[in-house]
Amino acid sequence: MLSRELLTPTEGALLLAPEWLMLPEGARQGMAVLVRGGRFEAVAPLEELRAAHPALSPIELPQHLLMPGLVDTHTHLTQSFGKSLAFGEPSEIFRRIWVPMESVLDADAAYLSTKLSALEALRGGFTTVVDAGTRSEAGLDGVVAAVRDTGIRCVLGMICNDAALAADDEAGRRRILDTAQGFLAQYEHDALLHPSLAISIPEAATDHMLHDVAALTRESGRRFQTHVNEHLAAVERALVARGLRPLELLHACGALNESALLAHATLLTPREMGLLRDSGAAVAYNPVASAWKGNAVLDAGVIAMLGVPFGLGTDGTRADGFRLMDAAETTQRLTHGLANGDSSCGGGWLWLDHATHGGARAAGLGAITGRIAPGLAADFLLVDLDVPEFMPSWDLSWELVRYGNRDQIRAVFVNGAMRLWQGWPVDWDGRALMRQVAEIARRDVQRAPIQRVHPVADVHRAQQLARR
Repeated sequence: MLSRELLTPTEGALLLAPEWLMLPEGARQGMAVLVRGGRFEAVAPLEELRAAHPALSPIELPQHLLMPGLVDTHTHLTQSFGKSLAFGEPSEIFRRIWVPMESVLDADAAYLSTKLSALEALRGGFTTVVDAGTRSEAGLDGVVAAVRDTGIRCVLGMICNDAALAADDEAGRRRILDTAQGFLAQYEHDALLHPSLAISIPEAATDHMLHDVAALTRESGRRFQTHVNEHLAAVERALVARGLRPLELLHACGALNESALLAHATLLTPREMGLLRDSGAAVAYNPVASAWKGNAVLDAGVIAMLGVPFGLGTDGTRADGFRLMDAAETTQRLTHGLANGDSSCGGGWLWLDHATHGGARAAGLGAITGRIAPGLAADFLLVDLDVPEFMPSWDLSWELVRYGNRDQIRAVFVNGAMRLWQGWPVDWDGRALMRQVAEIARRDVQRAPIQRVHPVADVHRAQQLARR
């Protein structure tokens, strides 16, 4: 029987022999992996590795799948205190909920919020998350500390908005860029924290700042993050203010380059599709966010055909990787596949690929994680396949997309270290964190100037009954 103790390294190494190994070309049997020094040292047939390493006893994992950890290419780690406050709300909830809530977070609250988000992400099978940047002025250090303490891999954005500065405040803009350069340099060689620069939405920055931030990330090989064409209101504001749609504005400023990671990109014209294709920029496809609060759904099938790098993102909605893949396929089918008779919408492999190695590429980490391959970081999941939903199994890749569930994740490894066992941290107290969060979140939500349009569900029900 598989136990946590069984997965303890021998002489600093683990020789794992799962029944199934998920490779980029699909699931394979009879394979094994050697993990050492936080990396996949070797991936080969079991008998080959057994012969090459006679001092290591293979850890047999019958009825288990070893697969790459999932990549969340767009989330907001310091929004976990609000979560369901955004349910049922009209679009652009960042103005009425997220900006007010994050603005009251001190460093300790940002730490707790991030730690809770990271725990949820790991429980959902995400070994890598891409954070779009916190709006808490005191919170960035807290986010860094929580990433370290949980052991999750994180592309962390530092927000560089400058639109609120006076038009002639060149010193203020220089300070933003100097701080951005320092941030990129500070974490240049970090094992788990990958620095990134962000502008919340194009209208939150001047044309010069958009250009300069995108240039900095391009030069450093990092990601420039921004939300693009998520809501109709944002598109219309950009047209009124600049005469260009948000993605067109990025292009005009020289900010649409191969370092860009664009969240949402749902309302794209044919011209914008062409600009996106030619730019080398990547996209974070957020199907749950589209369903819950968006104005449109990105046609992921088209951008896949165009060769645009893309990953799947939660946008902080729910940190469940298997449900995210299911939502991606379902949303694509309902919004595009039904209309043209496309019954497979790319097949299950498309969504699995873009939740793993495709997502890693979009996040700028394709040479670091996302695949089970020699030399890459040992970021992986052990998934229990001994469940009724996978019996009998005919198409494992698509079954993971439609049937997979996070309660099947037995263990989560990041950089070769076990971070979770059966859904809970192995070296810190997850339930103690939840008790801390309950107290601090209540305080901060009550003091934040949040504006909700709809009441909570029970109050809403009572109002509806009263009207009848």
